[in-house]
Amino acid sequence: MAFALGSPTAPQTVSDHEDAAPWAPPELRLVCLDIDDTLIDFSAAGRRSLAALIGRADMWSEWERITDEHVARVVSGDLGYADMHVRRTQAFLAALGITADHGEALAFETRRKELLRRSWRLFDDVLPCLDWLVAAGVQLAAVTNASGAHQREKLATLGLARFFDHVAIAGEVGVAKPDPVMFHSVCFQLGCDPSEAVHVGDKLRTDALGARDAGLGGVWLNRGQVAAEVPPGVHVLSSLSELPQLLVSEFVRVGVPAQR
Repeated sequence: MAFALGSPTAPQTVSDHEDAAPWAPPELRLVCLDIDDTLIDFSAAGRRSLAALIGRADMWSEWERITDEHVARVVSGDLGYADMHVRRTQAFLAALGITADHGEALAFETRRKELLRRSWRLFDDVLPCLDWLVAAGVQLAAVTNASGAHQREKLATLGLARFFDHVAIAGEVGVAKPDPVMFHSVCFQLGCDPSEAVHVGDKLRTDALGARDAGLGGVWLNRGQVAAEVPPGVHVLSSLSELPQLLVSEFVRVGVPAQR
């Protein structure tokens, strides 16, 4: 039975031998973190960039819907990554009633990316949390459902690449969260059991439930205080500043950084 973070119930044993070792939570060896809207305030940057291009601020949800459809096609192998952005942009512009050829869509996408790069920002709680995790001696992995190497560019541009032992990108792995294979592949790459890992992300189903169901600890980073029923085995944080306390309390053998 896979260990669920925050459920310290002793597993059933074959016998009730009085010398049986007491149950204890596993040692934490790996913390996985989503990238967009967990570490980087991506949605705010995306909204600003898109609104600047189209002159209206009410189309972000449609952009996200169309993006999710096209990213899923890349992950499944039905669409090449090189073509995805232009086709996504053509589909979005069509939703606005604009027919764009390849060159026009490419120009739109190029300008959008320029604006987006200027708008990337880390949340204020990110660097203190990552510093703590590194000092605690756990391995770190960035795990994203994005489809391309631009995620590595973001990590590098914002000074985050140095923290991570591994970066897992859905478009390269060939599966996406919440598929257990995504989580298990990261654990395999870093040589730990899923029960020795925790995944933190801003999406309840994709990140926290997906991780829990794959045998990792599932943590939902609910920055916006969205009202939702939280399933058993999932922890909820409103800030990454709360993560160290959660890990120390739930994984009693996680390292505690020395005072500097």
